[in-house]
Amino acid sequence: MNQVNEKLKQSCEEAIVAFQKLNDEKFTDIQSKLEWCIGSYEFDKNPAGLHEYGSKSLDTLKTVKAEQPRKVTKKVIDNLEKALSNFSKN
Repeated sequence: MNQVNEKLKQSCEEAIVAFQKLNDEKFTDIQSKLEWCIGSYEFDKNPAGLHEYGSKSLDTLKTVKAEQPRKVTKKVIDNLEKALSNFSKN
């Protein structure tokens, strides 16, 4: 099992929790896509979707943090950034 991709999966799960805490309908789409990508990764171990939507989630969470600093923890953003930077396609 690829530890790097498992970390990415875990970071994406943390991002979903962050979106749930924001409790805003405008994040429903990205949240559901992340959930789908995690399920897909569980099935086929192909992390491409995790990387794609992890990156999109990171951008979105950074934007929210800039506008509302207390709504998103730095830890969620840092973990996602680190997991994405260590990403491996195998």
